[in-house]
Formats: sequence, structure tokens, C-alpha cells
Amino acid sequence: MDNKRQVPVNTRLSGQPIWIDTPPRLVQLIKNLSGEPVVAVDTESDSLYSYFEKVCLIQFSTPRTDYLVDPLNVDISGLVDFFANSSIQKVFHAAEYDVLSLKRNYQFTFANFFDTMLAAKILGWPRYGLGNIMEKYFGVKLDKRFQRYNWGKRPLSQNALDYARLDTHYLLPLREIQLQKLTAQHRLREAGEAFERQTQAEPSPKVFDPDDFWRIKGCKDLSPQQQAIVRELFITRDKIARKIDRPSFKVMNDSTLIRLAEQQPKSGEELRQIKGLSDKLLSYNTHDILTAIEKGTTAPTPTYPTNNIHRPDEATLARYEALRQWRNNLAAERGVEPDVILGNDILMDIARHNPQTRPALLRVESLGRWQEETYGPALLTVLKQMA
Repeated sequence: MDNKRQVPVNTRLSGQPIWIDTPPRLVQLIKNLSGEPVVAVDTESDSLYSYFEKVCLIQFSTPRTDYLVDPLNVDISGLVDFFANSSIQKVFHAAEYDVLSLKRNYQFTFANFFDTMLAAKILGWPRYGLGNIMEKYFGVKLDKRFQRYNWGKRPLSQNALDYARLDTHYLLPLREIQLQKLTAQHRLREAGEAFERQTQAEPSPKVFDPDDFWRIKGCKDLSPQQQAIVRELFITRDKIARKIDRPSFKVMNDSTLIRLAEQQPKSGEELRQIKGLSDKLLSYNTHDILTAIEKGTTAPTPTYPTNNIHRPDEATLARYEALRQWRNNLAAERGVEPDVILGNDILMDIARHNPQTRPALLRVESLGRWQEETYGPALLTVLKQMA
């Protein structure tokens, strides 16, 4: 991670960002970004408003200019080289979601990151949300209402554009502050390794599992036949959500599914008495909902899944718990959150492999080299004590 080149940054928010929604403007943006050593980046998606969420806005900030890119109106695949360019550092706050979104929608690859949220956690800052950090260091307050904004609609309001711009405008001066503190605390290498792990995050395909209805709060307290009704309603809700491109919870929330299973309405009139069903939903889907309820009343009762083939054996769980306790104690001593030391997934990976020597520990791929050098002896001690 290169912190030798200091980038002068204008922290004053003035003028208007440059709106990018045509191929020529995007070409010029890519040219402009290619000459920058450090660029701040953020994305906005419509996960609260679509069944299959998509990236609806990408923000870029350089030391001189803020850009807002509209991927709903211009093909942004030309940004592939920018994100993969290791000579340009991309500065995000909480990068994982942005990386997963851009990989899912555009198959981008990523190199050279700086994540200001991870840096804040590594530095032991007690509050690492962007709003808290911006208020403390720059006297800027973010409007929390826009955290639930529909970024898929057009045109975007001026207030929404201002909010989106703020998400990247201050990341470059924040990076400078954090670089100085990371250097003073001798945490640069640790941070660089954590940033690199962010670039490796991979999205999981959205797959509907009918048996996920068991996760609904209160479902296990129902009778077996009511559980069968919930399952049929759960499947029907997903079909409706896909058809109208809305998140499932906005079609019917979980508590509504429970009420329907308990009351089992048999007509449109009875259905209209159930809390949580909108007039629009009933105008198009009354038949589907009633059919699901009727089907559930005669369907075989579902059985709670007990297949635990992926559950670790007791010895592995004991090693994991010992490693977790060691990790938590170390985090408390340092004044950081436990995942700054080692994430639970890494601890489980170590517990499964149960290395007893350093060469064996080095073969645990999820463990970073800095982590192995720093924590390796202690990890081996814990594991040998469990042997």
C-alpha cells in the first residue's frame, strides 16, 4: 500500500458533480480517472425495491471533482480496466457490498483498495460508520433517510444526488488522516492485507429454497398443518415477487404469512380482513393466495430439516471455541472488535485443519501472511493445548 505520495484534497463541497449518463461522457470520465493515483468510489443499489437488486448509481471523487455515473442509462463495462488497475488506489467505505454488487452485475475484478471502515476498525475507533466519522472529522451530517432511498427511480432528486456525492467526497481526506494514524501505529501492513481480502469477496447467486420458510419467526410454534400452509404461501410470495420485481418482504411480510396460516381465509372477503395485505396485491393475486392456503391444508406436513452433514464434529467445535476465546481476549486487550484480529470463518478453517506445525499452518489458505507471522505462535499453542 503506497502512502508516499500525498494527494492535496479540497474538502470544501461546492459546485455541482459531473453527471455521467452517455457513452462520450463515460469515455471522458475513464480518461480522467486513469490519470489519478487515488480515487474514491461508492455505489448505490435498489435492494429494498427490486427482486434482483442492481447497481443504480456509482460515485467517484478525485481531489478536484465529484462524478455521478448512471449505470441504468449507460453501459459501464468500460470501467473494467479502472477497477483492475493496480496503479490506481480505489478508496471505499465498507467495500465488501460494493465489490459484491459490481462483480455480480458486471464481473469486474479489483486491485489496490483502501477501505476507510476497515481502517477505522483496525485503528480501534469506537464508531466506524461513515456518518459518525464524517461528523467528527469534517463537521458533516448525512441524512439517514437516504439509506432507504429508491436509487432505481429516475429522475433522482437533488437532495439524493447531494447525499450520494457526500459518500465519496470526503473519503480522500479521510484516507490521509487514517494513513498517518496507521503509520504511527505500525498497522499499514495489517491494513493492506485486510484491504486485499476485500477484493477477493465473491457474490453468491440468489437461489430460492422453499424450506427457508422455517426461518420465519413464529413458524415453529404453529401446528404441522399451519406450517404446510406457510410453506405454500412462502412459495407463492416468491413467485409474485419475481413477477413484479419486488423484494419478497414488500409483497407480504413474514408476520402476514403467519396470520394467514392461523386464520386460513377461504374467500376474497375474508382475505381482505387480514392485516398486511395491500389492495393492489389482492386485486391481482387473491386467487393465488387462496389457492396456496387451500393447497397447504391438504399438503403433507413439512419436516424440520435435521441434515447436519456440514456441522463440524465435536473436536473441531472445541478447537474453534478455544481459538475464539483466545481471539476475543486479544481483541479486548487491543481495544478492537474481534474480527479485526481474525474472522470467525478463518478460526473455523484453522479448527478444521488443526495444524500442529508452522508449515501446516501456512497451508490454511484463508489465513493471511501478516496474520500468520503475528498470531501463528499463539494459534499453534492453543491448538496444541487442545490436542
